[in-house]
Amino acid sequence: MSSSRRKFLQSAAAVSSAALMSTESLFASAQKINQTAKAAPIVISTWDFGRFANADAWKILEKGGRALDAVEAGVQVAEADELNQSVGYGGLPDRDGNVTLDACIMDEFYNCGSVMALEHIKHPISVARMVMEKTPHVILVGDGALKFALANGFKKENLLTESSEKAWKEWLKTAKYEPIQNIENKSYNKDGGKMPGGIDNHDTIGMVALDANNNLGGACTTSGMAFKMRGRVGDSPVIGAGLYVDNEIGAATATGVGEEVIRIVGSYLIVELMRQGMSPEAACKEGVSRIIKRNPEKSKGIQVGFLALNKKGEYGAYALQKGFTFSVKSGSEEKVYSAKSHY
Repeated sequence: MSSSRRKFLQSAAAVSSAALMSTESLFASAQKINQTAKAAPIVISTWDFGRFANADAWKILEKGGRALDAVEAGVQVAEADELNQSVGYGGLPDRDGNVTLDACIMDEFYNCGSVMALEHIKHPISVARMVMEKTPHVILVGDGALKFALANGFKKENLLTESSEKAWKEWLKTAKYEPIQNIENKSYNKDGGKMPGGIDNHDTIGMVALDANNNLGGACTTSGMAFKMRGRVGDSPVIGAGLYVDNEIGAATATGVGEEVIRIVGSYLIVELMRQGMSPEAACKEGVSRIIKRNPEKSKGIQVGFLALNKKGEYGAYALQKGFTFSVKSGSEEKVYSAKSHY
């Protein structure tokens, strides 16, 4: 055998061996991902009261149901809870005494729906889903959203409860806006008392889930800032800001001062950072860093928190200030965590 032919055969064998090793490596990697994915289903949501929402979402997930159905059912719990003055029925009104609601939802196929400044409908998340599934649009607002909801069988209701009206009338005595961080926990926990919010408060439940088929879904719903200007809309119903789902990579949601989240397109940013290889927590931390970099001084007095879940079932969160909590439910875990924070 000639020297050149021997070298050729050795080279070919080396390439073949490398290709085999590469294939084996890819197969092992795929196996690892699939094994990790067996941790699914899992649902995570913002704040302490997210644990109650997770419980209803889990009823669907544990039966093999779709993540989209789970997150809709989950956040409806918060929307219907009159003790929770930061979401839905019983939510603190705008400065004119009107309860206006915002919500959005997104599935594993990039389908999404949103309603903004919707009044008189207890479950805006379901209207948002109907916008997604029954119209060629993504967003309906105000009177148009209400008209659409009523035409599709939703019931018109008074959402201003006695306790929220009392809080509004008390606020009217001074009509003063002041930052109140982590109002979701302070206004909901009975021991903490009722603390009506101001221009820098943040009132949201965001939820993302991974189902048994390894598909993602997400929902976000809110009554917005307490005593806000009429017509104000924050990040919660804005796809890419308050919520984003990419079934190849993961999903993220946000809570806090919506204007700051919108400025960096927060949830989309978090998902793209995970695409680049960051863990959910690291991606959330970088999102918080972007807010600080934009306005360091302002960031010291407000709260923004991000929460993310990737396709492996890994989750993480990060916030500007201490006090942001998030809730997790899976087949092996049911817990409320305190997120790490910059300050």
